[in-house]
Order: sequence, then structure tokens, then C-alpha cells
Amino acid sequence: MLIDFDEPINRINSNSIKWDAMEKLYGVSPKDGLAMWVADMDFKAPEAVNLCIKNMSEHGIHGYFGDDTGYKTALRSWMSKKHNWEIKDSWSAETHGLGAAIGISLRAYSKPGDEVIVFSPVYHSFARIIKANNRKVKEAKLQIENGIYKFDLDNLGKSLSGNEKIMLFCSPHNPGGRIWKKNELEDLVKFCEAHNLVLLCDEIHADLTYPNFKHNTLLAAVPSAKNRTVVMVSTTKPFNLSGGEMGSVIIPDPDLRNKFDLAHEATGKMPNRIGMKMAEAAYLYGEEWLFQLVNYLEKNKFCFEQGIKSIKGFESMPLQSTYLAWINFEKTGLSPTEFYRLLFKEAKIAANIGSSFGSGGEMYVRINFACRKAIVEDAIERLQNTFS
Repeated sequence: MLIDFDEPINRINSNSIKWDAMEKLYGVSPKDGLAMWVADMDFKAPEAVNLCIKNMSEHGIHGYFGDDTGYKTALRSWMSKKHNWEIKDSWSAETHGLGAAIGISLRAYSKPGDEVIVFSPVYHSFARIIKANNRKVKEAKLQIENGIYKFDLDNLGKSLSGNEKIMLFCSPHNPGGRIWKKNELEDLVKFCEAHNLVLLCDEIHADLTYPNFKHNTLLAAVPSAKNRTVVMVSTTKPFNLSGGEMGSVIIPDPDLRNKFDLAHEATGKMPNRIGMKMAEAAYLYGEEWLFQLVNYLEKNKFCFEQGIKSIKGFESMPLQSTYLAWINFEKTGLSPTEFYRLLFKEAKIAANIGSSFGSGGEMYVRINFACRKAIVEDAIERLQNTFS
């Protein structure tokens, strides 16, 4: 069945942070503005997921969740089929989203005052969660080569204090949508081995990879890293289920797994019933929906990138994954303050401020094009009228 991703759906006053909070955060009214910031999509979830919720509603009892066998089977099957990674049920633990998983991991593998390496610019919640857990953020600034991000492990090695305990990174990277190659992951693992770092790998965008690219899940690409690696995955981004607040932490090493389990126990381990069932349905029955989604997003990406090319001073980093355009506006000659004044007040587009992603993001803006093509076209016209 062909999915209609062009279906207009009003999200205003639906408890959507994307649409209902943008006026407070950006001064852009949802009445005449475009919500293109936080990473969720303006599309209905797969029908199997919505049917699952309907069945739960009709059953009418929403007590504590028990028996995760069905979910773990679905997760194991998905990882094998989509990522060529054979996992065991005992390796995974379910958390209330991957933000929570990161916080639990920080408490499991480090102590207050320790440093956590991140490759900036990077998803802004990394720094927030690290600081909230009384750890220190150590930024390793990514380099740009041939228009895409690259690690600079040589300079990172020279800058180490010895207090670093964890490396936290995105694969694929957010922002910029970079898919890391196998040899790059091997170099990263060697670095962590040399400096005795636990490697936390956030693969939440792994299933949003464009057709000409292939994601390399870390422990399938570098199995030798299993004694120091924690991989985090979720259905929330690829199937638009972020409100389900659910994710899986996959830890093959028993010692790492035991440490995580102790920290997890301190926060409460009971899974979210609705999130678990939504995720299970997505893994079991959502493959065709995801296939059509990625094809639709690829067309949006092409449309958006072509539009950006027509605006003098704008440069969009070529995306290999995600639906989050990463646009450099430095050559416009505008300061960040003036650029965002025009973006919010004149173009009336709510988008993520680049500096929130850390060093290297100051002259960028992140724009979410996971919406109807008509909105993408509207956004391009607004940007052209405002900045041309």
C-alpha cells in the first residue's frame, strides 16, 4: 500500500513540542510560521503501530508491563536483517528513551568530575546530560574534508588530560548526517583501547540512511570492540515514535552489562508499556513503511538542497542520513544574531540554532525537512525571499 506522506495533519494544540512550544522558544507563531526544529516528523506512524495502540485501548487495562520476549525477538530479528548484527536477548536492556540511557551509562562507567569526550558540533542534549550528571564535557572538534565531517584523533590524543573515562558519539552523526566508514570506526576503537575509554555509541538515526549509503553498526563492523562498547538503538526516530520514550541499550560484555544494570536499578527499570508495544510493532511490521519514508525524505532532501544552492552564501552539508539539513550561512556575511533575527522574524521559520551543538556550529542552522513537500517548498521560498 502506498503511504500518503503528503496528507495534511494539523499538529497545533496536540501537545506537540515541535508546534506548540515554538512560539515560546523562537518567537515564531504556529499560525503563520513553520516548525522545522526538533527532530520529529509530521507523519503518522506505521498503521501497525496505530493498530497496536487501538488494540491496547480496546483492552482497556494499562497496568505494569511484563514479558519483553516479543520485543526482544523483534529487536534481534531487526538487527540481524537490517544491520547484519547477531545479538542475544540477554545483551539488551530497555530504557525510557536514549537520553535516559546516556545518563545511566554516565553513572555506570564514570564518577562526578570525570571527562566525557564528544565530537562537536553534536546533538545538544549530549552536553546537557553530561553536565547534569556532574561530569565534564570535552569537545573534540570535527574537521571538514570534501564537505563532510571527519575525526581528528591525532589532535584529540594530544589534548587528553587523563581524566577522560567515556567517549560518546553519534553514528550516524547529528548534525550533518555523516555515516562513519568501517575504517573510521576501527580507528575510533583503537583510540579508545589506547586510552582505556568506554565507548557509548548512539545509533538512533541508523535506520534513516539514504539509498546510496550503508550504515555500519559499530559492533557488527568492529566485533573486537565488544569489551568496551555500549550501543544504543531505538524505533523513535525512524518510525516517528519519540513520544513513546523507549530505547534499547545493547551490551555484549558481561562486566559492562552488570555495571549498567546496577545504575539502571537505581533509576527504576520498569519499561513503558505503550512504548514497548509500539516499538515491537514497528520492528515487526514497519519495514515497508520505512522504505517508503526514506524514499519520500530523499525527494524532500533533493528539493531542499537545490533550493539552498540558489541562495547566495548558503551551503548545505551533503546528508548521508537523517532528515536534518545542516546549513552553513557564514558566507552571507551576517552575524548569527542578525541571521536568526531574519530567520525567526522575517522568514518565520523555527529551526535549531547551530551554536547549541557546540564548537564548530556557530555559523550553522539545523533545519528539519521531515514534513510534507509543500512545507519544504514553502520554507525554500521564505528563505529565498528573506536572504536573497
